[in-house]
Amino acid sequence: MDQTGLAAFLRTRREALQPADVGFPAGHRRRTPGLRREEVAVLCQMSTDYYSRLERGRGPQPSEQMLAAIARGLRLTLDERDHLFVLAGHNAPARATRNDHVNAGMMRILDRLEDTPAQIVTGIGETLVQTRLAVALLGDQTHFAGPERSIIHRWFTDPGERGRYVPEDHATHSRVYVAQLRAVAAREGSGSRADLLAQELRTASPEFAALWAHHEVGVTYTNRKGIIHPELGTISLYCQTLVDPDQAQSLLVFTATPGTEDHDKLQLLSVIGSQRLAT
Repeated sequence: MDQTGLAAFLRTRREALQPADVGFPAGHRRRTPGLRREEVAVLCQMSTDYYSRLERGRGPQPSEQMLAAIARGLRLTLDERDHLFVLAGHNAPARATRNDHVNAGMMRILDRLEDTPAQIVTGIGETLVQTRLAVALLGDQTHFAGPERSIIHRWFTDPGERGRYVPEDHATHSRVYVAQLRAVAAREGSGSRADLLAQELRTASPEFAALWAHHEVGVTYTNRKGIIHPELGTISLYCQTLVDPDQAQSLLVFTATPGTEDHDKLQLLSVIGSQRLAT
């Protein structure tokens, strides 16, 4: 671990970020360039003390999970992320098999969607980051571990996962998830995470196994999704997708037509967040 090099790299990356780059208000005039340490700590979801010690060259060796959080918080490119790992005494993650680093450009777009349900997912359905309204609409999908990180896995193994979507859409969701996983498994090859996930689901879910045997590819959703919110009921939303082909990640953005009841429900959701309405 190169503590001095790591500290200098973190400091320069922090100073290169402006509040507007991450969706923060500019606020009063700043005496130093870039973000404050406490702001970076919030972005990285860690304590200010822990981050500050790293930047001062006095912290312990960060784990790979901590480094991934720092890379995401500082909006690092893949090359910068790899350099961060090496400075911290770890091997750089293999890009072909580990794609949980969010592209800096995708993060900049997400930062500007704070008033919109939006989230970034991998090719195998792992949600990497969500806006506040995406959590309010769909629940926190980033806290899962192991195979459960994938919504495809949860869809076929956890009946509760389907309760968020109107029943008439379930069959379409199943077909789309299987087709998506098949495409990723073919692209990444035997032994990849996608291939192992498909193997596990063929054993765990008769429905998945039957759909897998159909060899469907290119199955897509209709232009609207019916989502059931525990407080607001059914909300019919459009889901636009921006794909980052280099990392096989997608930015999902949920919108409603202004002037409709669905749009009004989204506006109310922005007020109540994840709180429950009084009964």
